[in-house]
Amino acid sequence: MATPISRPTDPIAATAADSRRWMMRLAFRGEPFHGWQRQPGAISVQQVVEEALATILRRPAPVAVTGAGRTDAGVNASMMPAHFDAHLPMAPEALVRALNSILGPDIAVEEIVGVHPDAHARFDATSRTYHYYAVGAKSPFVYPLTWRAPATLDYDAMNRAAAILLRTSDFTSFSKLHTDAKTNICRVTRAEWIPTPGGRGMTFVITADRFLRNMVRAIVGTLVDVGRGKLSDIGFAEIIEARDRCAAGTSMPPQALFLARVTYPYLPW
Repeated sequence: MATPISRPTDPIAATAADSRRWMMRLAFRGEPFHGWQRQPGAISVQQVVEEALATILRRPAPVAVTGAGRTDAGVNASMMPAHFDAHLPMAPEALVRALNSILGPDIAVEEIVGVHPDAHARFDATSRTYHYYAVGAKSPFVYPLTWRAPATLDYDAMNRAAAILLRTSDFTSFSKLHTDAKTNICRVTRAEWIPTPGGRGMTFVITADRFLRNMVRAIVGTLVDVGRGKLSDIGFAEIIEARDRCAAGTSMPPQALFLARVTYPYLPW
């Protein structure tokens, strides 16, 4: 039997002198991009970051960057961890400044730290948290990153239905069809609507060990049906039990969805 890899508890597991694996913390606005993942014929956040790294590090080809997950087209991230391998000719802080000088206004690199050679942005993540922002009043300043919600939504009913997610394991009804996911089993540890700071509206906060493609937007769309009185708690539970995406509500607009936090056992993020 292979010996398990021991993960370091020190968040900085290597120094700039000897580390080849680095973890960066990014934030980006999703509207200009066709999601995180590099793909032919469409601009992605991953592609832009890889090409920027190649430019700064003077590499002839893009530097491979692995993100904590894939965000759909138009979805934002206030925190997207990603790892890459490189010998840096400068301090990590200097690389952050250099990348931010060429990445443009829609992507920001906030931190780069050295990590264990086996650290993995996707597979080592212990939880992920998404926020979906709903506002009840029209505003020319917040509309690009929020969803305009009807003033009559019943958030108490939506929270009663959301609590059912904590007792759910199979999220097939909220998964995009025909994906490459090996399982639709997820463990949700938080799901609730809370007041948005500043009193502008409500935020749906959901935390899980993993998420399926389109899962959060489908959940929010189905909860909105509950809030509109079109669906009861029992009906929400029946949709989950059906394991049928066609039974659930519509997928919500992407601009109000943010990947808000990803946690690791060896990083303080």
